[in-house]
Amino acid sequence: MLKIVALVVVVLIAGVLIAAATKPDTFRVQRATSIKAPPEKIFALINDFHSWGSWSPYERLDPTMKRTYTGRANGKGSVYEWEGNRNVGKGRVEITDTTPPSNVTIKLDMVKPFEAHNIVEFTLEAKGNSTNAKWAMDGQNSYMAKVMSLLFSMDSMVGGQFEEGLANLKTVAEK
Repeated sequence: MLKIVALVVVVLIAGVLIAAATKPDTFRVQRATSIKAPPEKIFALINDFHSWGSWSPYERLDPTMKRTYTGRANGKGSVYEWEGNRNVGKGRVEITDTTPPSNVTIKLDMVKPFEAHNIVEFTLEAKGNSTNAKWAMDGQNSYMAKVMSLLFSMDSMVGGQFEEGLANLKTVAEK
């Protein structure tokens, strides 16, 4: 009986490892909303890390988080580092490219609770008296991330935070 249980466990583990191996090597999470404000106003809120406290959902997860701003005041070369509780972890973002008032590209380096290196992009497109705002993140799926994706969807976990952030951004920009 013990041999049968051991064999079943080995087969299940092998099945999980094989299923994980078939997962994509990359991921993309993206959310969008329409904001009744010009792209220039929204761009200013995204292109300056000092403004993120007014709309970023991550800022509200740990009010006592340590924040450090270096590099340029805003735009390409701006750097924001943080260290906080288990909800926000430790990491660094740097604006690597901007195209006013339509695009901000950011390099995200997470240190804790797990290491990750992703690219975040905000795209703004004027549509009449509104702006279509997109928040996207692209990254590599390590083998461990592929195994985790069998239990947790990156899109579900991060997508909800992007939706909250875009809703906050909408509220702030429409004032």
